[in-house]
Amino acid sequence: MGDMQHAIWPDRVLVVDLDGTLIRSDMLYESLWGACRADWKAGLAVAAALPRGRAAVKRLLAGRAPLDPAALPYDAAVLERVRSWRAAGGRCVLVTATDQELADRIAAHLGLFDEVHGSDGTTNLKGPEKAAFLTRRFGAGGYAYIGDSPADLAVWRDAAHAITVNAPGTLRRQVEALGHETEHLGTEARPLRPYLRALRPHQWLKNVLVFLPMVAGHQLQAGVLLQSLLAFLAFSLVASSVYVLNDLLDLAADRAHPRKRNRPLASGALSIAHGTAMAPALLGLGFLIAAALGPAFLGVMAVYYLLTTVYSFDLKRRPIVDICALACLYTLRIVAGAAATGIVLSVWLLAFAIFFFFALAAVKRQAELVDIAARGALGASGRGYQVGDLAVVSQMSVASGYVSVLVMALYVNSPAVSELYSFPAALWGICLILLYWISRMIITTHRGNMHDDPVVYAAKDRVSQVCGLLIFALALIATMG
Repeated sequence: MGDMQHAIWPDRVLVVDLDGTLIRSDMLYESLWGACRADWKAGLAVAAALPRGRAAVKRLLAGRAPLDPAALPYDAAVLERVRSWRAAGGRCVLVTATDQELADRIAAHLGLFDEVHGSDGTTNLKGPEKAAFLTRRFGAGGYAYIGDSPADLAVWRDAAHAITVNAPGTLRRQVEALGHETEHLGTEARPLRPYLRALRPHQWLKNVLVFLPMVAGHQLQAGVLLQSLLAFLAFSLVASSVYVLNDLLDLAADRAHPRKRNRPLASGALSIAHGTAMAPALLGLGFLIAAALGPAFLGVMAVYYLLTTVYSFDLKRRPIVDICALACLYTLRIVAGAAATGIVLSVWLLAFAIFFFFALAAVKRQAELVDIAARGALGASGRGYQVGDLAVVSQMSVASGYVSVLVMALYVNSPAVSELYSFPAALWGICLILLYWISRMIITTHRGNMHDDPVVYAAKDRVSQVCGLLIFALALIATMG
């Protein structure tokens, strides 16, 4: 049975699946994460509903999860196929395992379907159940069916025509073996790139902070370096699990954002089901490594994960509190580096870090508000800030950034500095460079040119790179004399 290009049989009903077919997503997981974002206790309600079956869980979530049908990642090829079928005079029906309430809302938004049938809280309309329903409704061989998964084989078996969407090669061959006219939409490739992008490896740059206690304490032994490397790996894995969790919770907000809408989970390039599995897998691997580094590091890692989880569910929507939380998360990386290596942290380093990272966190929010103002919106989606807060947030970044430089200057003039540096006067140059760099970052953000996380931006910015090299050179001069 060869592939058929845009074949239409208007005398047949075109039955369209929803999850993974009409939309590049799964409404069960969409509604689960949407409900959890609105109220974390939704997870407990889902656990209580599980004994009653998947259909009951879907009905529960349908009543709890906010849904914007316009923001869902629709498959353009499937939409075109449905429109072509209707234009030729055929009837189109949406039949899905998604709860009826959600299916109705999606169908009403599209205006392309003559009928809509979904799960009803008792029957999960999937696989054999869907096949039996369609045979009763349209008769065996009375419809063409568009689907995407092995669960649809039971439906294709009774259909007159089979259309697959982004199906892997194995499933394509199974469908063709049924002996029906077959058409394949999309690609069978399952690229690795969306999975890698979901990990946000560019954000691992922040975890370089775990090396700071080793460098600041001049403890450059091989054993200390190995411990710091393992701490970096553990933090990177746990941080990636949090990034995936954040993206799952922020699906709606990311789809409303001009750049974040292209993230793998928001765009549908990565399955939400796979993302849901990735988060705990990464977390478990990260904590295994953390446990090998000892109870102190494991404890810090647990505090980091707890804080970042609370941040994801709640704190990120609370003005100022969110900036304090981000500053603490940055600083915890330094604390973790000390815990992994057994190096005693300097009070000076902690004081500098908390003010410096508060400034960077404020710059991050400042950048978001500048972008929102440029788009003519009033507030940040999923955040507690309004455009009118921009001036205050900018002042917070300036004040905290300059205080961090003041802490550095006081440290240079303290008795402690002479124990580590033979020529501490060179450190005054670092204060000047930091003053310049912080001021430049704030001005860049004010002009609307900060399109990344400030740390990621600094890693790609040529001027920031030069500043970093100068700081390294001055620290070396101060050490070597």
